[in-house]
Amino acid sequence: MRVKTAGIRDVAKLAGVSVTTVSHVLNETPHTRVAEETRNRVREAAKSLGYGPNRVAQALRTRRSGLIGLLSEEIATTPHAGRIILGAQEAARAHGLTLVIVSTERGDGVTAHQADVQALLDRQVDAILYATMYHRRITLPPNLGAVPAVLIDATDGAGALPAVVPDEVGGGVAAVRHLVEAGHRRIAFLNNDDDVPATHGRLAAYRQVLAESRIPYDENLVGETVSETAEGYELAKQIIARSQPTALFCYNDRMAMGAYRACRELGLRIPQDISIVGFDNQEIIAANIFPALTTVALPHYEMGAWALETAAEMLAEGSDRPAGPFEPVLLPCPLVPRDSVAPPRQA
Repeated sequence: MRVKTAGIRDVAKLAGVSVTTVSHVLNETPHTRVAEETRNRVREAAKSLGYGPNRVAQALRTRRSGLIGLLSEEIATTPHAGRIILGAQEAARAHGLTLVIVSTERGDGVTAHQADVQALLDRQVDAILYATMYHRRITLPPNLGAVPAVLIDATDGAGALPAVVPDEVGGGVAAVRHLVEAGHRRIAFLNNDDDVPATHGRLAAYRQVLAESRIPYDENLVGETVSETAEGYELAKQIIARSQPTALFCYNDRMAMGAYRACRELGLRIPQDISIVGFDNQEIIAANIFPALTTVALPHYEMGAWALETAAEMLAEGSDRPAGPFEPVLLPCPLVPRDSVAPPRQA
């Protein structure tokens, strides 16, 4: 037996208004004079009957699909992917928009990325959010500007598109200052060796806090390597053996996990003998390692939400090709204190 679904006339009858008024309210037709009380009554009637506007007809009238594409560079395989997607998804829902997610290959394969952008354009998305798996500068696919577009965790050299990135310097300052405030003066920095903004920003933060605190910069306390657990272990062993730091600031939580192993092998207790701070707040590591790791959180949720809000604003303003150049928006990287920091042991 076929079940009859509610129609627009049923909503109009329940709300005590005309079919035209229901159409204007539910399709958010601009420049229509409908009292707010009437609008609320129509929405309540539609909700109680399970009726929604005809999205196909709405798209034909407004030339908008209500779809936002999220092109993610291998983001679905990274620990932080869910937070970016969740931030964008919840912001999209608040605007009555739907997120369409496509994963692309890592790196600067512009031709491959161009094909992925085109796949979204073929689906009539109103805007595109382009997210990379870590903060870096990218080459834009030529067709990315066909609709309003926003970069997440990435910038382009010319500032052609709005972009949102972590405040690498601010996060590094929070980490190193936390160690200084605990009383440490021999603070080692285990840095990444890639030429990316985080490498330079976190080193700049380290040097800034030392200068502010009148602590001499000692190159023997600084090292660079691949930002993974095994390499963090090796570098921590080397720096501890040659320079006897009382604290380690690690480029990321994976390197910090390697440093934990090095400290155990060297008979150093954390935090009684040596303090450690990471970066990323990769919770599967930071919250579950023992002792729990003090670290700095990257604002993945906030970046996803900011990008969607920015795209929605451009759509509302009718800005198909926003004028640049744009300065990247920096979002704070807050300190997440846990159990791996204590005052230095007295000699």
